[in-house]
Amino acid sequence: MDMIENIKKDIKRRCESSNNFFGVGIYQHIESVANNAVELAGLYQADIEVCEIAGWLHDIASITDYGLYENHHIHGANMAEEILKSYNYPTDKIELVKLCILNHRGSVIKEKTTKEEICVADADAISHYDTLPSLFYLAFVQKKLNIDDGMKFVKNKLERSYNKMSPESKKYYKVKKDLIQSILS
Repeated sequence: MDMIENIKKDIKRRCESSNNFFGVGIYQHIESVANNAVELAGLYQADIEVCEIAGWLHDIASITDYGLYENHHIHGANMAEEILKSYNYPTDKIELVKLCILNHRGSVIKEKTTKEEICVADADAISHYDTLPSLFYLAFVQKKLNIDDGMKFVKNKLERSYNKMSPESKKYYKVKKDLIQSILS
């Protein structure tokens, strides 16, 4: 079995753990990030493998231990480094994966200096449009919001996510955004 398949299995196992605050549905979010990161890597002519790996590992810290959530981008980059070193993955590519994970969060504004960072950050943002059940789970189950507040939370999260993307990715995903927003209206 190859490295990426092992990483996917590890992430799935962590998502299915009873210790995972976000519930098993977070796996669809992570899978969506990885898939969108690969798609965007083609658009941006970025390193597809690095984008895919960073997509799978971007939230590893927060699904492993919710106590790490606030700085999950930092803890996740360190965890990814250890995992990738165990596969003898090239050091330069490990550093690029770490950069992607460090800079994937829209709520932590950092300049993205590589195409790969843009791909993973934008993939994380658009993934919310692909995984609405996870957002509803977060709003209604985890945050225990009522219908009106939960819908407001979901709509605001989607809008914030879209607005954090790069101009080229916004253009690329505009149809998806408009479709989902029309459904929620």
